[in-house]
Amino acid sequence: MADIIQLLPDHVANQIAAGEVVQRPASVVKELVENAIDADATSIKLIIKDAGKTQIQVIDDGKGMSDTDARMSFERHATSKIKSAEDLFQLQTKGFRGEALASIAAIAHVELKTKPDYQDLGTAIVIEGSQVKSQEVVVTPKGTSISVKNLFFNIPARRNFLKSNTVELRHIIDEFHRVALAHPTIEFIMYHNGGELFNLPKTNYRQRIVNIFGSKTNEKLVPVEETTEIVTISGFVAKPEYSRKTKTEQFFFVNNRFIKSAYLNHAVNAAFDGLIKDTYHPSYFLNLQVNPESIDINIHPTKTEIKFEDEHTLYAIIRSAVKHSLGQFNVAPVLDFESDQNLNTPYNYKDKAASAPGIQVDRNYNPFKESSFKSQGFQKSPQPHWESLYVETATDSNDDNFSNIEFESKAENSVLFDDQHKEKKQSTFQLQQKYIVSTLKSGLLIIDQYRAHQRILYESLLKSMTVKTAVTQQLLFPLKLNFSKSDMEILKELQTELEQAGFVFASFESEYLEITGVPFNVSDSEITIIFEQLISDIENDVPEANFSATDLLAKSMAKSLAVKRGQYLTIAEQDHMVNSLFACKEPSVSPSNKATFITIGTDKIDRKFI
Repeated sequence: MADIIQLLPDHVANQIAAGEVVQRPASVVKELVENAIDADATSIKLIIKDAGKTQIQVIDDGKGMSDTDARMSFERHATSKIKSAEDLFQLQTKGFRGEALASIAAIAHVELKTKPDYQDLGTAIVIEGSQVKSQEVVVTPKGTSISVKNLFFNIPARRNFLKSNTVELRHIIDEFHRVALAHPTIEFIMYHNGGELFNLPKTNYRQRIVNIFGSKTNEKLVPVEETTEIVTISGFVAKPEYSRKTKTEQFFFVNNRFIKSAYLNHAVNAAFDGLIKDTYHPSYFLNLQVNPESIDINIHPTKTEIKFEDEHTLYAIIRSAVKHSLGQFNVAPVLDFESDQNLNTPYNYKDKAASAPGIQVDRNYNPFKESSFKSQGFQKSPQPHWESLYVETATDSNDDNFSNIEFESKAENSVLFDDQHKEKKQSTFQLQQKYIVSTLKSGLLIIDQYRAHQRILYESLLKSMTVKTAVTQQLLFPLKLNFSKSDMEILKELQTELEQAGFVFASFESEYLEITGVPFNVSDSEITIIFEQLISDIENDVPEANFSATDLLAKSMAKSLAVKRGQYLTIAEQDHMVNSLFACKEPSVSPSNKATFITIGTDKIDRKFI
């Protein structure tokens, strides 16, 4: 029997590795920017075209590489970060596997220019699909410039799985935020399609957060500081009143590396317990400095998951540190009577014991004695006998019986056509303020009120945005909403669709927008909810390539404006919802393709009683 096991060629192995390392353009951005940080760069430029599908370029002023190192960097498992297995537990760098550049070069066109400080000339290498096309000497400034073009050019199936430019750009911005927040002492500049998105100078941690998320963020932040033998915690949490419906402003950094940890996230949520609503999430930017030997980073290709040696102690420290900061800055309620100025005891009376008040009683005083009235100057008038009060009544009355007295009889309301004006029976009722139950000839109809209202609003909004001209109601006072720069980029992409839906914008700046008109069925209090939900839907990859931005907007607005579960509906509202649902083109499913109603036949009910 012939041998069947064989070694894979390098270009095939690199493509397999690329499937784990490079999932989308944001993965390339992460790897290249982290390499620039490991090269001790003080300034990093990120240039993006078409959300990274056309070009991703990272320029830094770091150490640079020699011609030999430049060529070796594209080989698998070639790295300068570690030399032995023991180094895995003393990691101080972002990368250490040596797979990133080899994986990127296997699925894209890569051009590298680099020069170390001690050389006069640099090296330029061009690689296409793991094949080196050229390597030559060039004149280039100190540092490294690497350009990745035509991502997934040789794997068209992977390229087809990419989302829209808006979604992919959002993922790139998220990775950019994570790296920029972890290193406030490095200058970061980001360009997209020729326009500057971010220009972050070297600064402190608080100012870096403000530069990324907008000037309004400064008033939201509460500092958190704690130093123990296990961990040193520094950073900020947002005040409870600024909690968000999304988790976009939640950042954990361990030794300047962004991580995701549901367990540690729960510790922060526990500290905010009772201060925010159940459906809202706190914002935090926390740095943890721990001993590198107490963590294991090498458990996931993206290096965003970490194993801690003592997670339970870390949980308790984070929870108490955040709770202490909220109380210290008078954000959480604190039972401290001496701190309340209204309850402070004067200094002179602080150590004095309270004395019982004296009571004086005149035991000889009797208000019913005549002498007491005369002594006080009052003359008691004589009272008539009680029988004299009824003398006139008795003399005027001729008869002692009540036969002549008439009583008002009970009113009778007679209605013509009694049979035709009987009260209409209730045909629907609300179950647990979640479902509308109605009867059918074949059994019961149970409607999910939230999903059903989503379907009704979705078709109505879609019709008003595409077929009819949207009706706009002008606001008496313009409404100004503040968002981060990345959120404003999303809203700018959808500005045309928002205007078609009925919104009127007075200005669209880098950190805020001003609204002067809204759709006729939207109230002022719902505007912020609509925009936050729209941004959240794009962050969670709701839009797909075959759906238009108008469709996305209609779905998002329907989700925000729909009647929520737990809301009471009158009988008239229940009937209107049932009739409106079955007047829709697709009444059986919600905009997210979930069932809006179910039917239970009488045969199923009968079987329950057998």
